[in-house]
Amino acid sequence: MKLGIVGLPNVGKSTLFNAITNAGAESANYPFCTIDPNVGMVAVPDARLDKLSEMYHPRKTTPAVIEFVDIAGLVKGASRGEGLGNKFLSNIRMTDAIVHVVRCFDDENVIHVEGGADPIRDIDIIDLELVMADVEMVERRIDKAQKAAKGDRKFLKEVEIFQGLLAWLNDGKAARGYDCDYDTKAVIATSDLLTLKPVIYAANLDEDGFANPEGTAYYQQVAQRAQAENAQVIPVCAKLEAEIAELEGEEKAMFLEDLGVAESGLDRLVKASYTLLGLISYLTSGEDECRAWTITRGTKAPQAAGKIHSDFERGFIRAEVIAYDDLMSAGSMAAAREKGMIRSEGKEYVVKDGDIILFRFNV
Repeated sequence: MKLGIVGLPNVGKSTLFNAITNAGAESANYPFCTIDPNVGMVAVPDARLDKLSEMYHPRKTTPAVIEFVDIAGLVKGASRGEGLGNKFLSNIRMTDAIVHVVRCFDDENVIHVEGGADPIRDIDIIDLELVMADVEMVERRIDKAQKAAKGDRKFLKEVEIFQGLLAWLNDGKAARGYDCDYDTKAVIATSDLLTLKPVIYAANLDEDGFANPEGTAYYQQVAQRAQAENAQVIPVCAKLEAEIAELEGEEKAMFLEDLGVAESGLDRLVKASYTLLGLISYLTSGEDECRAWTITRGTKAPQAAGKIHSDFERGFIRAEVIAYDDLMSAGSMAAAREKGMIRSEGKEYVVKDGDIILFRFNV
């Protein structure tokens, strides 16, 4: 999974990126990997995987990972190449979802490029740049389909679909809000539009606001916007996240307790992204390796097995499954087997979050 972190200059975007990537590396003992100056691979915190590792003492523990991309260069006119606009747009096109950092605090010592904090204005600036980029892409798609229709009239339907979408975009509206039937959505989905990507709003608050986000007017504005768009919203304080990133273990837990929060911003961001993208994790365990695997909710057992290796899916026989909570209550896999808690599931079994699975296959 790849998440692109976007936002106007001086909203706390890079501070948050640096904090969550460092925190992710430390909390899960996963080596932070810098692919280039603004990309980081982060382990997905998963207490279930930690518990399995304590139980099996494997040679290797491998968490699921998220790739965070700190996308720079967005200013007014990015869709026309202003600033680092072209780089920004190409980077965001490769992500699964957008984490939009929105400044929700006033601070005269931190200059805002638009003169002062205004979350909805800031959201609209970025949305408009993305919409304008999509307009250009849709116009090219229409032109291509019109030329193709001269040789094959089936492309006329595509022209009609994208002309309808173009009118919507020209009103400054994101493609994800376009109301249409399933078949039309399927055609539009082939266009890789920026405003089709799901969004998580990270409302960046100061320490006082973070202590009571629901009572903060700026946060409420972002929350209402997210609700209207069926998007996710999480309150964060980039400054505090930077401090949390320096801590580990009990020290980190005590700091979070003092703040009155149960989870770091990274934990909340991971949960929000999994919910937004419809993802779950299943687990494999043993003396060689304990590992978390990310799949789409609703995935059947053979396709889940294919995440490990294509041979597992091709030669799938059955899946031996136990729920994580059942294993913990039994105390060991041997005890769980004696109690009949391990189930044998076939090709139609839909994998559930937290399933611990051993796949049987033959190729």
